[in-house]
Amino acid sequence: MLIQKIVQELQDILEDKLAELYDLIHYFRLGLSQERTQPRTPGLLKGQLGDAFLEPLPEDELQQWE
Repeated sequence: MLIQKIVQELQDILEDKLAELYDLIHYFRLGLSQERTQPRTPGLLKGQLGDAFLEPLPEDELQQWE
């Protein structure tokens, strides 16, 4: 039933936008299957962060990011 509503909506989309919509749906679906097969494993990054990691960046480095 929901798929019929989706198909009805698709019929009202302009032809030149269908390729973009297809890509969106296709890669969304691929992402869903990846989530099921590869759950996130915490702690993949080995080592520890030092206290300097939490210190604010110097002003000259902040300017480079902007």
